[in-house]
This record gives sequence, C-alpha cells and structure tokens, in this order.
Amino acid sequence: MFGNDAELLLTIHRSHASELLADAARDRLARSLPRRQPRGWLSRRHHAARTVDGRR
Repeated sequence: MFGNDAELLLTIHRSHASELLADAARDRLARSLPRRQPRGWLSRRHHAARTVDGRR
C-alpha cells in the first residue's frame, strides 16, 4: 500500500490533521449554539407556580 515510510508518515499526518480540524469545527459549533438549561422537577414546578401566581 505504501511505497516508503515517508508516504506512511504523510498519510498519518494528514489523517491526524483532518481529525484536529473536525474537532475544532465541532467545538466552534458547540460554542455558537445557545446552551440549553437542564429541566428538573423543581424548575418545572417553579415555572408552574409562576403561571398560577400571574393569574391571580
């Protein structure tokens, strides 16, 4: 498959570089999206209490 060690090293370098670029792109995308707040049973209960208070 590879004629010499230089070709093998170049192929490894290129694949590693492409993995690094993909990781960087994924990280940029993750930073650009807004973070979703986790919803627990307390937060849902708290929001429900707010709507009831607003109706009074």
